[in-house]
Amino acid sequence: MISDMNLRSLALAPVLALAMAFPAMAEKIPLNEISRYLNGLKTAQADFTQVNGDGSISTGQVFIHRPNRVRFEYKGDKTLVLASSGQVAVFDGKTRGGPQQYPLSKTPLSLILAPNVNLGQAKMVTGYAERKNTTVVTAQDPQHPEYGNIQMVFTANPTQLRQWVVTDEGGQRTTVILGEMRTGVSIPPSKFAIANEVARRQ
Repeated sequence: MISDMNLRSLALAPVLALAMAFPAMAEKIPLNEISRYLNGLKTAQADFTQVNGDGSISTGQVFIHRPNRVRFEYKGDKTLVLASSGQVAVFDGKTRGGPQQYPLSKTPLSLILAPNVNLGQAKMVTGYAERKNTTVVTAQDPQHPEYGNIQMVFTANPTQLRQWVVTDEGGQRTTVILGEMRTGVSIPPSKFAIANEVARRQ
């Protein structure tokens, strides 16, 4: 004879096996912790892989100097993207002409370069989810949602930015996957000076 206790144990066995097969879902990193992390990220340097809207892939190095400064050095054709003084300048490595320029405020990347990142701001975060042990946050400029959005991927313990996807005002998506990020590095302000780069290329 099988006792009632053994019967209950047999009945629970499949449930326990199923629970063990699916680990507990990781918790999302709180938005205030992500804001704290971004505000504390003063300088950083990393290799990156960029997946463009047409499926092509670029690689290079990115230098971040918050607030409002970033430099993307692309391997191969010497293409360079600089952001400083409220402007973004794109230098085409294949031509010797001046850069294409537009306001930094019109790119969603400005949201993580801002002097004070506050993801708790009304209508800023449009997506917030846990995905494969990462926290995915989609944010937009609450005053200008037409400028597009940025989807950021973070890992925890410690909090670290791993990837972002910018969707611009035309719906074009650009994915940037970061390699190992070195923070607190010394980066001279001249590295972000658009005028210096214009003069250098003449």
